[in-house]
Amino acid sequence: MDVLRTPEDRFAGLPGYDFSPHYVEVPSGDGPVLRVHYLDEGPPDAPETVLLLHGEPSWSYLYRTMVPVLAAAGLRVVAPDLVGFGRSDKPAARADYSYSRHVEWMRGALFDALGLGGLTLVGQDWGGLVGLRLVAEHPERFRRVVAANTGLPTGDTDMGEAFLAWQRFSQETPELPVGAIVASGCASPPPDDVVAAYDAPFPDETYKEGARQFPLLVPCRPDDPASDANRRAWQSLGRFEKPFLCAFSDGDPITRGADALFLARVPGTKGQAHTTIEGGGHFLQEDRGPQLAEVVAGFVGDTPAR
Repeated sequence: MDVLRTPEDRFAGLPGYDFSPHYVEVPSGDGPVLRVHYLDEGPPDAPETVLLLHGEPSWSYLYRTMVPVLAAAGLRVVAPDLVGFGRSDKPAARADYSYSRHVEWMRGALFDALGLGGLTLVGQDWGGLVGLRLVAEHPERFRRVVAANTGLPTGDTDMGEAFLAWQRFSQETPELPVGAIVASGCASPPPDDVVAAYDAPFPDETYKEGARQFPLLVPCRPDDPASDANRRAWQSLGRFEKPFLCAFSDGDPITRGADALFLARVPGTKGQAHTTIEGGGHFLQEDRGPQLAEVVAGFVGDTPAR
């Protein structure tokens, strides 16, 4: 496995992202170790830790307006960059990326390297696809879940035309315009310097193999390589009685309606104050980050650990 690492000067002076970087190493599964970047803010000895997992093709920059709100609420906040994104290492070949490897890389970083537990997951987009697998396979590590514009597909139902159109675009466009993709998924267009910050991890197309491959890793067929693992995850979530909150936006054509599946199948959703974030697109953290952070902080405060 050949691995690329984005030069550090690409991350200098990004607007609103004045956080110290932290790194751990995880086995790649095929040769070299991989360096995984994460933010670690708020009181290090806080009794509650919030895990913020981003999706495609963003990185921890997406959570920059949420981190200060959560830290001010007395919460430790950990926000990693998935392998292939942000400041994390980027395997250079598309074949290096699989759904199972993404889950294992995050498991290795969060549990083996950092020893995290007592977590509240906030998962959006692929942050939910990866994070909910971790919840299902390691429920003892988690106290709560916030699902925000995400799902856990098995390929047994139609993904919808909006997703399929995105999947086609991601494979057919000669250059993957990461910042423009994030901007197109927002209800309000972000300023140019913010769009540029989403492009920062990718100096050229060779760094985007993970971002290119992610749309093809979503289980869209019943016989997808990840379908059985996700079906098992749903079985585990069907026994998950810890607090589980849905906080979807009102303007996301990709995940619209996916919250109904969680409400129907996850017992921990019962009695929770599920909310719809108004004025948010797919990347609701960009559109309504502080509002979503307040929802998460309130959810933690209202559901003491059992």
